[in-house]
Amino acid sequence: MATKKKNLKKSAKATAPQETATAQPQAAQAQAPQPDPTALTIADLRNLSNILDVASTRGAFKANEMAGVGFLYNKLQAFLAKVAPEEKPEGAGAPATAEGK
Repeated sequence: MATKKKNLKKSAKATAPQETATAQPQAAQAQAPQPDPTALTIADLRNLSNILDVASTRGAFKANEMAGVGFLYNKLQAFLAKVAPEEKPEGAGAPATAEGK
């Protein structure tokens, strides 16, 4: 019986540090701020703009719905232009020189 008690004490000591080691990362994860899954980003709004464009091109909207969709699309485009103007491609100067030839 004495050996069983010693083994139990050794196993209890061996597991104790492991439990605290795993508890510390969990505590750190709980303190880290989590991003809001419902937040909209500029990339989300660009994707929405692309979706509206593709859907209207494919005829997904009825004629009486086009005015509302167009109004929303124009409003979204104006917002995106104001908040995050699109970056011009690096080769923007290349077509101008090609035209001069």
